[in-house]
Amino acid sequence: MLHLNIQNETSRLRAVVLGTAFHNGPIPTEEECYDPKSKIHVIAGTYPKEQDMILEMESVVRVFEKYGIQVFRPKVIENYNQIFSRDIGFVIEDKFITANILPDRDQEISAIDHVLDLIPKENRISLPEDCHVEGGDVMPWNNYIFIGTYSGNDYPEYITARTNVNAVKAIQELFPTKIVKSFELRKSNDNAKENALHLDCCFQPIGKDKAIIHKNGFLIEEEFLWLVDFFGKQNIFEISDNEMYDMTSNVLSINHETVISQPKFKRLNNWLKYQNLNVEEIDLSEVSKQEGLFRCSSLPLIRYDE
Repeated sequence: MLHLNIQNETSRLRAVVLGTAFHNGPIPTEEECYDPKSKIHVIAGTYPKEQDMILEMESVVRVFEKYGIQVFRPKVIENYNQIFSRDIGFVIEDKFITANILPDRDQEISAIDHVLDLIPKENRISLPEDCHVEGGDVMPWNNYIFIGTYSGNDYPEYITARTNVNAVKAIQELFPTKIVKSFELRKSNDNAKENALHLDCCFQPIGKDKAIIHKNGFLIEEEFLWLVDFFGKQNIFEISDNEMYDMTSNVLSINHETVISQPKFKRLNNWLKYQNLNVEEIDLSEVSKQEGLFRCSSLPLIRYDE
């Protein structure tokens, strides 16, 4: 059995589901794209090749194994994109919560049945159908649960709006002792630099008391300022529009001292090292063309410190 434990984003990672690029399917049409960045690469003829993404994902496996992390992979479905395992579920404390994701992607959760079977049934939760949520919007942070959402009346018009207010309320009810703090995110179906697909596209805690953040990803300035005040301005690394477009906040912590990041994130990586954090550099440039990176492609199951 798996004894799930996720209290925050940065305790030592022990077990994870890592997405797979095998049999990723044909290049989508513009209409089939779930996000504006993928659409850009479809139009430009630069959409990532399956073999390149396979090699990139296997380099993540090697780093996980270096740190003694147990790695689970989804069962491969023919012609189906299964890279972004973070979307299909998330763990808070000892509970696995199945995400209600885009209908076209509902096969993805069945591809990790072999993992779910290792989790006691009482610890597996499915939210009601009217609760839309994806794991990229949900961040446990000790006494808090940070959740990205969009509550505008035009929510149904945005394929990029993935987590609604009903889900925020449901998670608060599931974890009454936690402080659930939601953040309204900026959405765009067409402009990747004006679209925070998930909370982890514009914000992420690192270390024990630091965070990466992009101001324009937040619709409400007061909510952005709340995070800056919570972590302290001296502990904040603020990223630009171009850095958000490159997914600079979508790194992944292996532990409080170690972060997986892109080699091209030179400004961030230098800052991390200045903060006495170790940086494991892995190039996921091809994967990132689909508007996801290290956090999006990994679903942590167990984190705990010694």
